[in-house]
Amino acid sequence: MHFMPNELCNDRFETAAQTPLVDPYGRGVEYLRLSVTDRCDLRCVYCMAENMVFLPKKEMLTLEELDRLCASFIGLGVRKIRLTGGEPLVRRNVLWLIEQLGRHLESKTLDEVTLTTNGTQLVKYASALYEAGVRRINVSLDSLKPEKFQKITRWGEIDKVFAGIEAAQKAGLRVKINTVALKNVNQEELFDIVAWCAAQDLDLTFIEVMPMGALTAESDANMRFDQFWSLADLRTELESRYEIQDVPIRSAGPANYVRLRESGQKIGFITPMSHNFCESCNRVRITCTGRLYLCLGQEDSVDLRRPLRLSESNALLEQEIRQAIMQKPKGHDFIIEAEKDRPSVPRHMNVTGG
Repeated sequence: MHFMPNELCNDRFETAAQTPLVDPYGRGVEYLRLSVTDRCDLRCVYCMAENMVFLPKKEMLTLEELDRLCASFIGLGVRKIRLTGGEPLVRRNVLWLIEQLGRHLESKTLDEVTLTTNGTQLVKYASALYEAGVRRINVSLDSLKPEKFQKITRWGEIDKVFAGIEAAQKAGLRVKINTVALKNVNQEELFDIVAWCAAQDLDLTFIEVMPMGALTAESDANMRFDQFWSLADLRTELESRYEIQDVPIRSAGPANYVRLRESGQKIGFITPMSHNFCESCNRVRITCTGRLYLCLGQEDSVDLRRPLRLSESNALLEQEIRQAIMQKPKGHDFIIEAEKDRPSVPRHMNVTGG
């Protein structure tokens, strides 16, 4: 999808630029998820192919361009930015970008800068992240068992992640664990993960596996169908051991929350498959090449790199953003079926940034 920019920024556009971003369904867009790289130091089986072909560096936006892109979205009303990847902390000099975003926190034009990480680089970066203004991070962790963790990530060392989480907590960062629920993979660890998070004072969110990207030479659809674990079923298992209370918390993201009376801990559920949450979607995603995806589960996208590089002024870029938001779909088309011979969305998760 591409929108031809107007030659001039007319008065009507200048007036519109002062109003917040609202899609055709009345949903305000206040949350930007920005991928700073497609590269990662792990190869999680539900996210990436084992032998990934990564983007040429010349196709990626520079850190300065990413900063300018963020500034434009902030000027259009975005209040939260989450940096993603791949693994965001493997991007060279990424801390510079985070420090630049910190100036918007100081001016109160941005409420939060956070990131999703696999945790392997946190020993190195945790203190610097806190100093730059980051206060919360998500760490992806799907097993507590070293051998299983290595199998899921293909070559990850879980001790590096544990050390990273400890370093983050010591630095003052609030850590939330993101666990993809994988039937017959980490299903038997459910109570262990819950108890471990409670003992470590970590928030926890479970996520349903999503049909994105062809990951194996075998039938990817059958693999996903076999691994799909509805969070409704996971909740039923939790209720066999805990007294669960729904919590009326709405974060900037798609999670619904419950609280376990016995431990007091809060647990989130992200259910793109079993319970569509699109009616309250307030976010868009941008790849490290500047391609704006209006929905994680749709292929329509808009190239923002072109207007970004076409003019030193942000007027053209912001006009393109506004026109793109008016094309935001009502919801995604995710589906997992045993008979499907292809994923619902062909691009890998690391391309979009989750």
